[in-house]
Amino acid sequence: MSPPDPVSVKSRTDYVILFTSCPALCVSRLQTEVALSKTEAEYIALSQAICNLILMQAFLTKLTTLTCLTFGDTITHSTKFEDNKGCVEIANSPKMRPRTKHMALKYLYLHSHVANGDIKIHWIDTKHQLSDIFKKPLAQPLFTLLRLLLLGW
Repeated sequence: MSPPDPVSVKSRTDYVILFTSCPALCVSRLQTEVALSKTEAEYIALSQAICNLILMQAFLTKLTTLTCLTFGDTITHSTKFEDNKGCVEIANSPKMRPRTKHMALKYLYLHSHVANGDIKIHWIDTKHQLSDIFKKPLAQPLFTLLRLLLLGW
């Protein structure tokens, strides 16, 4: 019996970062490591999305500083929507659990951004998860709905 193909056991990370309700970054790629559960795969994807979100926030802050743009009293906030309840619970939990400690240690920076309120993580129904359009075969009505939402309609 031959060993399983390492590519076939890896999960797919996909996410969309919106800026003013317009897609600014769309990502769909295989994860670089094998996850031990669906929740861990979702947590890895969440971590990668938040890493890119933090970079985008820093870029926009630097851009407004360099160009002397003023937005008055505008408050910037970021919200990440996740359709895996276990992943949301782990990301929002202030303490590590024995079964998830290996994940929490590797992606500890995620907790610091959630704890200080820079990023909020909320559960969303799978039917409204925009990034699913990149990785799943969808029925036409759901595909059309997600396409319209992705385009901001």
